[in-house]
Amino acid sequence: MKLRSNSVNTTIKYGREFAKSLNIGDVVCLEGDLGAGKTHFVKGVASYFGINEEKVNSPTFTLINEYSGDIPIYHFDCYRIKSFYEAIEIGIEEYLYGDGVSIIEWPSKIKDLIPDNAIKIEIKHTGASERSILISNR
Repeated sequence: MKLRSNSVNTTIKYGREFAKSLNIGDVVCLEGDLGAGKTHFVKGVASYFGINEEKVNSPTFTLINEYSGDIPIYHFDCYRIKSFYEAIEIGIEEYLYGDGVSIIEWPSKIKDLIPDNAIKIEIKHTGASERSILISNR
């Protein structure tokens, strides 16, 4: 599915709509340049599960943010992860196969840990305020 967004609010809305298809145990891989809108998309997903979107922020420095809602959301930012082993040390596998939905920004950094059935989403700049959002389901 290919979507076009021309605002932060639209990107959040698309995240909320996408979240309707998610189940416990799903892994979502978010690819996109810095500032593409990955975290705004996560805000939409989180809000669908009853999480205040204002509490959602990029876990760039913490590596993972956990949000409690109707089901837990585990939001990873792997940009700063330097090795496969570092991801193992923070217990990423427990999250990926746990009781919530895992959303991973920069998944290429831990590609060997990503389940084969992960949902892939690519967000690209297509203009000053326009984004292309490509969702590839399993």
